[in-house]
Amino acid sequence: MIVLQEGEIPAIAQRGDYAIVAITKHGVEMARKLHGSFSHADLYYMSKFERGDEEARGIQLFEGSVRLLFPALFPAYKGLIIIISLGAVIRMIAPLLQDKKKDPGIVVIDDKGENVISVLSGHLGGANELTREVAAAMGARPIITTASDVQGTIAVDLFGRRFGWEWESADKLTPVSASVVNEERVAVVQESGESGWWLYDTPLPPNIRTYVAVSEALAAGPQAALVVTHRLLEPEEQAILDNGVLYRPKVITLGIGCNRGTSAEEIEAVITETLAELKFSVRSVKAVCTIDLKKDEEGLLAVVQKHGWAFVTYTPEQLNSVAIEDPSDTVYKFTGAYGVSEPAAKLHTGAEKLALVKKKSGNVTISVGVASFAQEGRAEANVLQR
Repeated sequence: MIVLQEGEIPAIAQRGDYAIVAITKHGVEMARKLHGSFSHADLYYMSKFERGDEEARGIQLFEGSVRLLFPALFPAYKGLIIIISLGAVIRMIAPLLQDKKKDPGIVVIDDKGENVISVLSGHLGGANELTREVAAAMGARPIITTASDVQGTIAVDLFGRRFGWEWESADKLTPVSASVVNEERVAVVQESGESGWWLYDTPLPPNIRTYVAVSEALAAGPQAALVVTHRLLEPEEQAILDNGVLYRPKVITLGIGCNRGTSAEEIEAVITETLAELKFSVRSVKAVCTIDLKKDEEGLLAVVQKHGWAFVTYTPEQLNSVAIEDPSDTVYKFTGAYGVSEPAAKLHTGAEKLALVKKKSGNVTISVGVASFAQEGRAEANVLQR
């Protein structure tokens, strides 16, 4: 039993990613049914509606003002499904709001279960998607008011998110979103990254055109831009970001070989220097690849853990299956492979040619590959051909 008291944040037992909250007789009935459909959700309701099976079903009962429960739920869950009137919910959560990158998705259901309303963090917090899922489970009507969803256009703050794309800065998210939904001229410049970012069956809206280079987009004079590239933009290209968002797709693979005991600091310094020379963004790095003899190399492990990069190792036989430009008998003598960094980068990217074949610096050898994605599946009607 959770006893809610002023000035105290209650202890909860979080098990799932979402919380369902109800405070009325009808709400509890709906919540119990919904809980049966959402195995990844925890259920909370008032103790006066206790049925006797709560402990067995992992349901948590509370007594006191439900308002005092939300300070514990907000930081714990990805989303809250609340069967309470919309106005009451807004008043209760208002003091807890921070920003859309931190707040959980909030979904409200009316006491008859007719409407499921996306209230807060519709995109980044996932409330819009959660609203659709809950409404489908209940046979209710989903209510979503986000302009990009209603109009069937690009959601700027979610663009490429399912691929792991990251924006360089959030400063222009709001004005660029406004340009998209207000049907101003918007350029989508894609130089790298996955192609299947358009989620609708219809063509791109006529106000949005795609380009394969920043220079082409600048020549067209768009009012806003979404730029997808692993490159560092040149000074003459920066104007595209006056009202633009720069996205970093995860396309760069670093093939690395190093002497045993090489420090994380030396490895990271070589990576930073090499990417700067290539004019590539470190935010587009996806993986570090090497030979399986290095799977326990502390310096490498420290670097990939620091950045959250994938760490992939290959056997000598796998590395030797790849044609390389600079095979080494010396490397073969010690590892059983004719190369490490170059074939590792090629294996992971699937690329025949690398952005950097091989560079040795101190105790580190590095190769750099960029994954290529077929540009099929984009809204071809609005792609400008070179």
